[in-house]
Amino acid sequence: MILQVFLLSSKGDHLIYKDFRGETDASIINIFYEKVVALPGDQPPIVMYHDGLHLIHIRQGGLYFVATSKSNLSPFTVIEFLNRLAALIKDYCGALSEKTVRMNFALIYELLDEMMDYGYVQTTSTDILKNFIQTEAVTSKPFSLFDLSNVGLFGADTQQSKVAPSTAASRPMLTTRGDQGSKNEIFVDVIERLTVVIGSNGTLMKSDVQGEIRVKCFLPSCSEIRIGLNEEFSVGKSQLRGYGTAVRVDECRFNESVRLDEFENYRILKIHPSHGEQTVMQYQLYDELPLAPPFRLFPTLERDPTGRLLIYMKLRCDLPPKSSALNVSLNLPVPKGTLSMSQNLSSPDQSAELQQSSKSIQWDIVRFPGGSQLSAMFKLEVPGLSSASLLEVGPASLSFELPKHTCTGLQIRFLRLSVSQPALPQRWVRYVTHSDSYTIRI
Repeated sequence: MILQVFLLSSKGDHLIYKDFRGETDASIINIFYEKVVALPGDQPPIVMYHDGLHLIHIRQGGLYFVATSKSNLSPFTVIEFLNRLAALIKDYCGALSEKTVRMNFALIYELLDEMMDYGYVQTTSTDILKNFIQTEAVTSKPFSLFDLSNVGLFGADTQQSKVAPSTAASRPMLTTRGDQGSKNEIFVDVIERLTVVIGSNGTLMKSDVQGEIRVKCFLPSCSEIRIGLNEEFSVGKSQLRGYGTAVRVDECRFNESVRLDEFENYRILKIHPSHGEQTVMQYQLYDELPLAPPFRLFPTLERDPTGRLLIYMKLRCDLPPKSSALNVSLNLPVPKGTLSMSQNLSSPDQSAELQQSSKSIQWDIVRFPGGSQLSAMFKLEVPGLSSASLLEVGPASLSFELPKHTCTGLQIRFLRLSVSQPALPQRWVRYVTHSDSYTIRI
């Protein structure tokens, strides 16, 4: 039994507050935030306790989703409910952020009213809730007086108009009213998160890939979706399938709505889609990458005659030449006594700064083409520089995004729909790899 549900921003602002039973007051909101910010670690405990009240929370989209209870209920049940609430807000509002919550607070309160009854969960199904939700989602669109991005010479459509924009799936799902024809689309995203540890000698010490296939459906009606994976896709250290390069994962889990009667022989997933977003498959690959890690770092540490610490770094992108990495950011801890820094970067599309609060160098690269190499020279003023100070340098950590790339090699062979409407739905398949933890020891 859940007593309260509330949403807070990262700064502690009250966004949503719903009291289902009236047994506690709203002061618990400030108590929760004080407990969170007072903890020394970056990751607060999921379950906390205060004066007979259990506080269970998750954090998504920079927001705190919190539920309170006095009974000894299963934390995993509440966590699953909060995750479903976050997913529903994303489905109905198009995105999950503080701005979208503020703009759609009436819709979120209506969702909570339909999902909960006197503290007991009634349903979290998107298909069921869409029959009861009457409030329309409010979306924000950047103001443009003349939007000519998709108009070519003499009014002809450009090729850009035939490509799904990056925000195409970040829209409200199809409601019971409104324009149905303009949202006759389906998105399939293959998302992977890469964890890598590279030793100081360049040896790959650890590698881990966690991936998932997400489906976001805007179709008015669809009886079945068939998603074909690589014919050589195998789970576990089994024999190779087919005649091509094997695509192997160690573990694989499927959504309960996925039918697997054709998966063993043909690697086909059959899904009965529901409106909104759902994860149909999750997989993991441990300690074995089929390809080389996307980045290599070659650092050099020296001490110049004036006593300054010189850090020379070469960063190489080992992606194919036609691919690129986006939003690459390298963070390198430096000696605690560092006062200032001067820099020399190999190209103008880079930036770097010394972050005094964390005593680290932040090196940012907006776009990093595959097969290329960038370099940077940093000169640090470190009073009393010694051999012990050099030990404070590193390890380096990278964050990045690799569009149109998967580390496991997983690909979608085909996406087939069983639809009843005459208009052919638009189908989009996208691939992206994010860095979960990419560490390079110095």
